[in-house]
Order: sequence, then C-alpha cells, then structure tokens
Amino acid sequence: MFEKILIANRGEIAVRIIRACKELSIRTVAVYSEADANSMHVQLADEAICIGRPPASESYLRIDRIISAAEIADVDAIHPGYGFLSENAHFADVCESCNIRFIGPSSHAMNALADKALSRNLAKKAGVPVPPGSEGIVENEQDALVVAKRIGYPVMIKAVAGGGGRGMRVAHNDISLVKGFHTARTEAEKCFGNSGVYIEKLIESPRHIEFQILADQKGHIIHLGERDCSIQRRNQKVIEEAPSPLIDGKYKKLREKMGKAAIRIAEIARYVGAGTVEFIVDGQGNYFFLEVNKRIQVEHPITEETTGIDLVRYQIMIAMGEPLRHSQSDIEFKGHAIECRINAEDPFDDFRPSPGRIDMYYQPGGRGVRVDTHAYGGYVVPPNYDSMIAKLITFGKDRREAMDKMSRALGEYMVTGVKTTIGFQQAILQDPNFRRGVYSTAFVEQFLSGARRELIEEKS
Repeated sequence: MFEKILIANRGEIAVRIIRACKELSIRTVAVYSEADANSMHVQLADEAICIGRPPASESYLRIDRIISAAEIADVDAIHPGYGFLSENAHFADVCESCNIRFIGPSSHAMNALADKALSRNLAKKAGVPVPPGSEGIVENEQDALVVAKRIGYPVMIKAVAGGGGRGMRVAHNDISLVKGFHTARTEAEKCFGNSGVYIEKLIESPRHIEFQILADQKGHIIHLGERDCSIQRRNQKVIEEAPSPLIDGKYKKLREKMGKAAIRIAEIARYVGAGTVEFIVDGQGNYFFLEVNKRIQVEHPITEETTGIDLVRYQIMIAMGEPLRHSQSDIEFKGHAIECRINAEDPFDDFRPSPGRIDMYYQPGGRGVRVDTHAYGGYVVPPNYDSMIAKLITFGKDRREAMDKMSRALGEYMVTGVKTTIGFQQAILQDPNFRRGVYSTAFVEQFLSGARRELIEEKS
C-alpha cells in the first residue's frame, strides 16, 4: 500500500485524485504554481509545495521541480492526471529511476504508442481497421501531395504528437493541402516540440467513439464500454455520453467488436493501467482506429457512473501491483450518463477564454447529479491554463432521464464574474437532433451556423 502520493497536476483532476487517495487512506502532496496558490487542490491536500511561476513551462512541465518536490515530501508514487506530463515516457522513466512509482503505463507502452503514426502501425498489426493514409511521417509537401493523390481528397493532416485538436488541418485540394501541411507542422512544433505530421483520409461527419480499458501488471485486460464524444468544437470535446446512442441503437454488435479491438491493441502494446482507445465510426457502421490516450480521460466520470467502477482508485491499485478484481463478464452497464465540460469561455466571442475572478458560484445538486470542480466563489480563473472550471455529470435510468437531469442541472448552475459555456450547452440539450441521438462530429459547427443563436442567448 502506498503511504503518500504526489499529484503532478492541478484543477479538478487533482481534486479528484485527492479524493480517491483519501478513501484509500493515502496521504497526498499537491504541487502548484504561483497562479494556483489558492486553488482547491492546494487546500485539500495534506501537503503542498510551490514549484514555480504561472507558465506551465516553468512549473507543471518541469520534471526536475516535480521530482525535487516528490523527494522532499518522500512520496511513494506520482499520479500525473491528464495533460501536462501524463503521457511523457521520459517522466515515467525518471520516476522509476528515483524509486518513485509512476501511476500510469510503463515507458515501454508509451513509446509503443508514442505518436499517432506509430499507433496506426500497431493497430494494423492487431488487425484493427485504420483510415487509409501515409505509412508514417510525411517529410515534405511533395510527399504530402503524392499521398493525397493516392488516397483521394478530402484528407486530414495530423501532428504525430498531437492532442486537444492542435496540429490538425483539413485539406480538400492541392492548394489547401500545401498551406495546411506547413501550418500544421508549425503549430505542432510550437505546441508539442515535434513538427512531425502524417496524412490520412478524412472520414466526413463520423461519430467519435472511445473505449475505456483497464490492464493490470499480470496482463489481464478488460474494457468498460464506450463513450460517445462526437459533440466537439475544433476537435475538442464539449459534451460526452455513455453509452453511445449510435451503438446502443443502430449498431449494437459494434460494442463487442470494438471492445475486443481495443483490448488487442492494449495487449500488443503491453499496456498497464487505465487508458482509452479512440475510434471513429462512419455512416455505414464501419469503424477505424484513431489513437490511444495513455492516461485517465477528462470524461472518465460517465464510465464510472454507468459501470459503478472507480477508475482513479483502480489506477492506484494497479500501480501497487493489485490484480484486476473484475473479469470482462463481471462488467454490467446500467443506465445512461452525460458530461458537460463547463469552460470559462465566451460563446459569442469565438469561445475566447474568460479568465478572472468568479464573484458568485453555485453548483447544482440532487439525485443523479455530480460536479467535479476546483472552482468556488472568489476563485480567480488564471489565464495560463485550460479554461475548464468544472465537469457536470448526470446519470439516469435511460438517456432521456439523463438529458432531463442535465437540462435541469445546467439551469441551476450559476457562475458570475466570468463568461461560461453553460448557456451554450443548455441550448444543445434542447436541440431535437441531439435529443434523438442523431449527430456527428460536425454537429457543433452546424449548430452554431444555424438558427440556434437566439436560444443560446436566451439560455445565457
């Protein structure tokens, strides 16, 4: 049993990890930047250590400072949360070399899935379908044009080290391909320190569906069903739900096929811990592998609600060497869960971040309502990090009940002093296509260009 864990993260995920540790009677150490001195995770942890100035590059991304804090606090393990260093194989190696357990996959597994181009090849080895595309990194625009001609437009240019929708561009012809190729490379270098990109066929207006997996150190792997993450803005998720209305309705047989495919990929990568295998599904029910997220996901609570399994607790137990306590046949899916990411952003100003002081904060409650947050009245949302201030999750016996609870909960949510996405998400919950479960990754773009603006304004 670990006695003390350092959380190398901030915000709501740091609070979530602290709660899991407290339930396991494990002491916690928070690290924080100067901008986060008054953040909730700092208040809730047993100990807290400042590791630098507000920019992430001077604090949460500084491996040396995090390791120094871990050694000063004499911790047994480090939980990286998501983002920042959570998928950094070098960080995992440094932790192990310092005799500190990294709560996540091994550096071997992370390297096997180190970039999206390598992951495509691993998926093909596992016999899992991938979209047509380049065999690896595309080095120059001439090679890019050759690949695009072979697979046909439209194509997607993707950063091999990408995430969060960055380093991605769509091209419909040679001119937009050349422009997008250089733009994606520049953005990828700036965001990830790696300018490598690859090209694959664009599957237009697909569903984005991911499978949660758990793997112990003995090689036992299970999946916990799917999440539908198709409601996106600029490739960043806005609303997620489990199970997927598409799979629960039209394509029930896909759950078993895609679940087995996710497990095969994890087996070949020798994956350990919690992870997510992402797919897209086209209009004919064909599925294609996208990537593996080698960490806990932002949207993990909806899987917890529909399976009754605490994923963060399981992460910690697996890192301690505990075997999985569930087999695949043990997993039961009950009810329906929806998550809205509440961001401090202005929907009427191109979703520009809205940092600043929260004057009043009142979060909804009641049966079937969960809020994961680090925000409170008087909290100052810093401009240095992701703008998400909370995750609102509702659970019901079926999808309709979960939607009705979400509509009610969004209506109760009151945040003043900063702009938020609450009204925008309320409007989506009232959209007839969303309520029927008929949507794709193009939904938000179509929604914003349609006649829904008045409803958003009314809800805001």
